[in-house]
Amino acid sequence: MKIRVGMGYDVHKLVPGRALWLGGIKIEHDLGLLGHSDADVLIHAICDALLGAANLRDIGYHFPDTDPAYKGADSKVLLAQTINILKAEGWQVGNIDATICAERPKINPHVQAMKECLSPIMHISTNDISIKATTTERLGFTGREEGISAYAVVLIEKV
Repeated sequence: MKIRVGMGYDVHKLVPGRALWLGGIKIEHDLGLLGHSDADVLIHAICDALLGAANLRDIGYHFPDTDPAYKGADSKVLLAQTINILKAEGWQVGNIDATICAERPKINPHVQAMKECLSPIMHISTNDISIKATTTERLGFTGREEGISAYAVVLIEKV
């Protein structure tokens, strides 16, 4: 069996007047993430990790923010398209391990809902998706609540 790993990272600025989407679900918060799409940093990091593992460039290459077709795009759709790109190259997802870095809101109450949202899109069990949360102890842009970042590591398998 041929396997590969990939790593992804994304960050978006927190601003008023935008919805906060993380892991495909809308989370109630007084700020949302700014971006060309819905700015779901977790899904974007996962997409980059998947594409990188398959040596298929990155999310910006496949879904450029200069393309009006992706203005306000639902990141769940981008993830589904990423899965289709991998499938066309003979890859399937093995597992995901991800970390969201945010001071607020608390992420842990939403982890199971995120896993249940992402699982059918990637055609894997919720048991194959690990989502963790951390703060930066009030250090840096995350600590000042200026933005949220996410890291993802994935394993893909040749079908």
